[in-house]
Amino acid sequence: MTKNVFAILVACFLFSACSSDDKEILPGISTELDVQIANLSNKLEVAQEDTLFVKAVIHSKLDSEFKWLVNGKVIEEAKDSVFKFVQDDLGEYTISLKGTNKETESIASVKVNVFGKYRDGTFILNEGNMTTENGSLIFISPNGQITDSVYYKENGSELGNVAQDLFITNNRLYIISQNGSKNTVGTSFENEGMLVIANAETLKNEASYDVELAETLSWASHIAVLGQDNVYIRDNKGLYLFNTTSKELTFVEGSKGTNKSTMAVVGNYLFAAAGKKLLAVKSGETEIAFSKNFEQNISAVIPSYDDKLWVSTGGTSPVIYKLNPINLDIIRQNNVTVGRIDKTYASSPAITAKGDTIYYSNLSTKIYRHIFNEGTSELMVDAKSMVENAGVVYNTIAVHPKTGHVYLNTMKGFGWDFLINEITLFDFDESEPKVVHRYNNYTHLPVGVFFTDNFRK
Repeated sequence: MTKNVFAILVACFLFSACSSDDKEILPGISTELDVQIANLSNKLEVAQEDTLFVKAVIHSKLDSEFKWLVNGKVIEEAKDSVFKFVQDDLGEYTISLKGTNKETESIASVKVNVFGKYRDGTFILNEGNMTTENGSLIFISPNGQITDSVYYKENGSELGNVAQDLFITNNRLYIISQNGSKNTVGTSFENEGMLVIANAETLKNEASYDVELAETLSWASHIAVLGQDNVYIRDNKGLYLFNTTSKELTFVEGSKGTNKSTMAVVGNYLFAAAGKKLLAVKSGETEIAFSKNFEQNISAVIPSYDDKLWVSTGGTSPVIYKLNPINLDIIRQNNVTVGRIDKTYASSPAITAKGDTIYYSNLSTKIYRHIFNEGTSELMVDAKSMVENAGVVYNTIAVHPKTGHVYLNTMKGFGWDFLINEITLFDFDESEPKVVHRYNNYTHLPVGVFFTDNFRK
């Protein structure tokens, strides 16, 4: 079999409804000219500004020529048999290859979807130095490319002062900041305000709120969204429901003392910790639907991979629970035999999970792993041995739900030493821990790591 025939068969498999009958002539294909498009990138969607590669595969009995077209328009500069498809605007595009010889012509086409470049990847949200700057957002693409200040670069405006939490749903990205347009000493900062809503794929601003929230909320810290309008915000008093359409802000009765920590959404319910109590709120409601008490203070509540809940409690005998979110019944609980999982000053959860593999560090450089189904706990690494200037671990570790890489944010110290920092990605799949990426001096007091894959339905 020649290379050309093989390439035609591959392209036919990808883009055409080829018949097993060699004598059947497919629509648009002449016996004198066979035109196909080979997908070198092996995908039919691409992020904006990224490149998808396709190749012309032409078999002709006569001398032939070809042209590349996008949405019916000839791309004059595309002369090579390999076409590099790049677009800035989102949407569906048709890439066509038109072949001609002196007797006939033939066209092959394929539809390609262009999605926003921030749809897939990892966000790191920076609080920023409260007295001198606003919050900011870092983005790491799936191929490992890091970009700082992405919200500012897309909008020309900044997030609120002391950004605290991020949530993604319904193709919208929500960011809450502690101080909004003013810092704690009353200095006005030019920014978008306390709550920013942006397109989750492009980061283009869709709405901003400040005075609607700032007049009531005291140190807003966390956010979770159920539906289009039901935005739940945690502050020093408890939980509030904010309707983004009516701009009505209502306190959730029974939520007083809610922890300054990430909240979880599973199904139609929001789950938040308040000391030793786990609270459940139904979407759109302003009272606690049901709750459960634990023996020790809750240090984390996060969704599990199978739409259940992981809950950890601290103290000298830390425990990790798996709960049924419908009634908060305990499915299983494990004692953690190595390390601690306390509720610290961190605003991110004390545990992070990929499948039934759970990591924790208790704000130390020592990273531990607990295999829940096996009930085993072990120390994986003391990052001080592999990371320079790891004087402070700022907020908790996070594990990517697909790659399994564990993200650790460290900095040399407080004061201006926070500008000497590192984002370190660890791989613990081998017998020895391995650093797979280092990003130096990008963070500005990072409040948390947020994987877009964790917000998928």
